[in-house]
Amino acid sequence: MKATKLNHLKKNILRGILATIIIFSFFSCATSVSFLNSAVVPAATGSVKIKTDNNNNYNIKISISGLAESSRLQPSRLTYIVWMMTDRDMTKNIGQLISSKGFMSKQLKGSFSTVSAFKPVKIFITAEDDAGTQFPGPEIVLSTDKFML
Repeated sequence: MKATKLNHLKKNILRGILATIIIFSFFSCATSVSFLNSAVVPAATGSVKIKTDNNNNYNIKISISGLAESSRLQPSRLTYIVWMMTDRDMTKNIGQLISSKGFMSKQLKGSFSTVSAFKPVKIFITAEDDAGTQFPGPEIVLSTDKFML
């Protein structure tokens, strides 16, 4: 009889742990979106990960590889700027892409991380001469399709 109660208790504890893991995995899921192929920098590939935090803000993380230095583009540019289209049809400059050479590699990599109160529906990157510009230039280096969170 004690063995039966002990087995029943173990099963309930196991079910509780399993339910907790499922709930946490459901709420901790991030949306991952790949950048489309680029006509400007064909070797560039990357992705955007977007996750909602406890305050209903959007954590945006970008990683890119195969990116050419902005000064090597034609025409030459100063920096790469990350833009976000919001669900309210606004385009916002959300920051400058940080680039560096990979460890033991000449391949240029880029990374970016920010938090936004606005819901993103598309992310794109342009090469600009001014990091503080409020309007994107005509040449888009990388872009995602529109996505739903």
